Amino acid sequence: MSSFPAQQHESDMLDEAQLQADSELALDPAAVALGSGGSLLSGLVREARPKQWIKNLLVLTAPLAAGTIGHTKTLRPVAVAFVAFCLAASAVYYANDSLDVEADRAHPTKCRRPIAAGIVPIKLAWVCAAVLGAAALVVAASENAGLAALVAIYLAMHLSYSAWFKHVLVVDLALVAGGFLLRAMAGGVAAGIDLSQWFLLTTAFGSLFMVAGKRFSEMILMGEGAATTRRSLAMYTTSYLRFIWQTMAGLAILTYSLWAFDLDRSAHGVHWHEISIVAWSFLFLRYAMFVDAGKAGEPEDVVLGDKVIMAIGAGWLVLFAIGVFNGH
Repeated sequence: MSSFPAQQHESDMLDEAQLQADSELALDPAAVALGSGGSLLSGLVREARPKQWIKNLLVLTAPLAAGTIGHTKTLRPVAVAFVAFCLAASAVYYANDSLDVEADRAHPTKCRRPIAAGIVPIKLAWVCAAVLGAAALVVAASENAGLAALVAIYLAMHLSYSAWFKHVLVVDLALVAGGFLLRAMAGGVAAGIDLSQWFLLTTAFGSLFMVAGKRFSEMILMGEGAATTRRSLAMYTTSYLRFIWQTMAGLAILTYSLWAFDLDRSAHGVHWHEISIVAWSFLFLRYAMFVDAGKAGEPEDVVLGDKVIMAIGAGWLVLFAIGVFNGH
């Protein structure tokens, strides 16, 4: 009988120690990651975000618009541009997540990123960023100086964005959108293709639409806590961001339409470029539905995850391609 209180006291001490250990584990992202089976190698791969390399397919747009996408002399430089921007983008992801590690840990989904979760040490992440950035420049320079210059500008823009300009209203949107524009230009610069002013304007406005839509979705998702993960969102309002993405959608459709009319100016028979305006417009209408609902925080997930957008996009591509190759 006399041993019962001592046993009870020992049990209480063990329970308290377990609770303290659990609390420490919950506060230590590295421990959580290792406990859940996270490995350094898989973390390094995931941090490079190969899934988002789909954005770099924008290097194909200039050769497609020029009708040279199937030429052997075009495919090699475009492939080099794609690889260079994949390396550069991954370098930026490493650098950005290293700088944003504390904010990412407060985000409902970004907290799972390898650096935020403690799987990839910050010092190693910076080494990876430097190696990938240097590799991107070397690969780009192997093709021509123009492509190397674009990659260098891309790295400078996004690294300065990550370090300073992400907190400057409107400038932050412009820099992120500029990354998409540089990708679209890269294919043409690598392959020596002249870039149309309408092509550049359409790409620029479309990029701003995507970026503003992403910020708008983040505000809808996070609500009052949005500023804890992205400081600039404390100064934006949903009404202002809505104004931006709606305006950019209209301008992207307008400039594309002017471009399509310009391309079909000397065409005979069916004006395929002009017909493609319908599909192009519905692409924006469908994507805007996700933006308005606050579900466009990850653009690549929206595009790849919605069969209707994929179908409309395929229809637009067919119409545009027919127009291009019908005119050559």
